[in-house]
Amino acid sequence: MPPTDHGSVARLADTLRRVVQAERVVTTGPDYDAGRSVWNGAVSARPGVIVRCADQADARAAVLAARTHEVPLTVRGGGHDWAGRSLSDGGLTIDLSGMRQVTVDPVTRVAEVAGGATAADVVAAAQPFGLTAATGSAGSVGMAGLTLGGGYGPLSGGFGLALDNLLSADVVLADGSVVTTDPEREPDLFWALRGGGGNFGLVTSMRVRLHRVPTLLSGLVLFPWDQRETVLPALSDVLAESPDELTVQSGVLPGPDGKPAVFLSPTWSGDDTAAGEQALAGLDALGTPLVSQVGPTTTSDMLAGIDALFPFGRHVVIRSRSVPSLTPGVRDTLGLAGDALTSPYSAVSVHSLHGAAARVPVTDTAFGNRDPHLMIEIIALWDPSDTRSAEHGAWADKLTGTLGSESLPGGYPNLLGPDEAEQIAEAYGPNTARLLDAKRRFDPDHVFHAIPLPDLS
Repeated sequence: MPPTDHGSVARLADTLRRVVQAERVVTTGPDYDAGRSVWNGAVSARPGVIVRCADQADARAAVLAARTHEVPLTVRGGGHDWAGRSLSDGGLTIDLSGMRQVTVDPVTRVAEVAGGATAADVVAAAQPFGLTAATGSAGSVGMAGLTLGGGYGPLSGGFGLALDNLLSADVVLADGSVVTTDPEREPDLFWALRGGGGNFGLVTSMRVRLHRVPTLLSGLVLFPWDQRETVLPALSDVLAESPDELTVQSGVLPGPDGKPAVFLSPTWSGDDTAAGEQALAGLDALGTPLVSQVGPTTTSDMLAGIDALFPFGRHVVIRSRSVPSLTPGVRDTLGLAGDALTSPYSAVSVHSLHGAAARVPVTDTAFGNRDPHLMIEIIALWDPSDTRSAEHGAWADKLTGTLGSESLPGGYPNLLGPDEAEQIAEAYGPNTARLLDAKRRFDPDHVFHAIPLPDLS
């Protein structure tokens, strides 16, 4: 679409107020400020119009109006994309954050999830029925965005990525038509959504599979930094041999004394409590922990713990690389990360793809890497008052550069920045050509822009 002009935006707002409740169409004021508030406080984009949708009809009207007036549109769900792609200067933001309804069928173990619901909303709705969902690590992340792009999380070993638990979705396409997609209805769209993100249409609701987990053990183990050369090699063996029931997130965090520490965040989701307790006790034995707080928990509490570490409003730069395993070179880079920390809030998180997530054939969904691997998330995080943004960003860039020789091609699309062309080109692996064909079919005019796609030319 051509660049936005003020006249087009004004006409767009007038059109929208005739088809959507006028108070839901905002260009200034507190509701506007809430609509443009996202997790990364460094994102400063100011949309020309924000539509705070109440239902699918509002979302459809917004898509059609944006096309009529040739104004670029973005979609805001949980607002957690670090690169701020849910907002654009002068454009239309379709804000789904008011659509957070979750309805659970405990018999079929299926949740109906509205497009703006967060991961925390979903697990909170499932918990009274003794059920839970495969989510990411943080509760404030939008469930739709997480799911459509992948969804590494604490239950991935047992139940797959979040996208592996998507059963169907209701989608507003670029021409305003509304379709329900699943393995039988618009199967090419269903395939593309599971890994290709929101690049093909606007998902206003979806059905996700829930799971009964009688025993959930999790927590946090911190080891002193001077034990890293003992703990990390031993951890490498644990990650390589973990059963489906055990998923271990690990990496580098500032410890209680402000110094870097090696962290492990294990989750056991199996039926055998004794086996889970034994497995988690084995992690303590990798060294002499500074902190070991592991025991029975709920998914809601796990997600809330991560949200507390990474609240809305701080400034963020994220880089990511995927590696086959915790090799000596990768362990050296983790050591460099801790030694060179520039902010007391920054971290490196190592997510493990194994078990059920690794048994899905790579061409069954658009997600590009189903071989067992580790996705390394490098999180530079600092207070808005901190003037050393260039230094913090350089820390993240140095680490991802150092990991380059150890890394697999591509990366995790949900975390790749818009300028990481080399990684984006390889991010979808053998699925690239089919994914781009789906983009040309379902959104030939490139109305929707979400996580990055390879060059369509």
